[in-house]
Amino acid sequence: MKRLLVIGIGAGNPDYITMQAVKALNRVDVFFLMDKGQSKDKLIDLRREICERYITDRTYRFAEAHSPERERGVDYSASVDDLNRAKQQTFERLINDELADGQCGGFLVWGDPALYDSTIRILQAILASGRCEFEFEVIPGITSVQALAAQHKVPLNTIGRSIEITTGRRLAAGQVSDTDSLVVMLDAEDSYHQVADQETEIYWGAYLGTPDEILIHGKLGDVADEIERVRKAARAEHGWIMDTYLLRKP
Repeated sequence: MKRLLVIGIGAGNPDYITMQAVKALNRVDVFFLMDKGQSKDKLIDLRREICERYITDRTYRFAEAHSPERERGVDYSASVDDLNRAKQQTFERLINDELADGQCGGFLVWGDPALYDSTIRILQAILASGRCEFEFEVIPGITSVQALAAQHKVPLNTIGRSIEITTGRRLAAGQVSDTDSLVVMLDAEDSYHQVADQETEIYWGAYLGTPDEILIHGKLGDVADEIERVRKAARAEHGWIMDTYLLRKP
């Protein structure tokens, strides 16, 4: 039987790797790497660095494949479904062609596999299709949400109150609850500008845990334009950006 490990590698700092993840890395024969283009080579390089740093006395190799991209400018839900079907085909091919029976394959997932990542969902769909047979385990990782709170030295929640984790798309559409603490991920449109209360505090971070990390904190009325400017410049410089922010009501 083939075995797969879905390993959360944290938000960008190799020191975020947990001891459970280190043990998992040392079980893997083949690591599957999804190439997202030259602008995101740093994401591949980090995965290679993590393997070099933590794997000891074991032979392993990498199997790379081009990562499908989501079609823009069309219905969001439909485009995500199409993307995941394309990824499923790629994953199936990698598992069938690159992994022998009895071997262990590894997916190195940025952050945590359970938060805004589709690897688990795709593997479950492959098993349901019956076209591949394997067992898999999930190893949690430190998310950008945790890294954001740690770097800003703030708790995610106020005392006795809840938090919500959502996307920029839902914030822009007003599809969020009336909570004191709102964490926003996957915001490509600077949706914090849609928040009416300019006294709301924002704790913003990009490239968390990496040498390129940027942190900005303040009231929206004071720093929203600065965040947009810095974010745009960073994206132009690096070719990509990963950012997360916490909104807290006054």
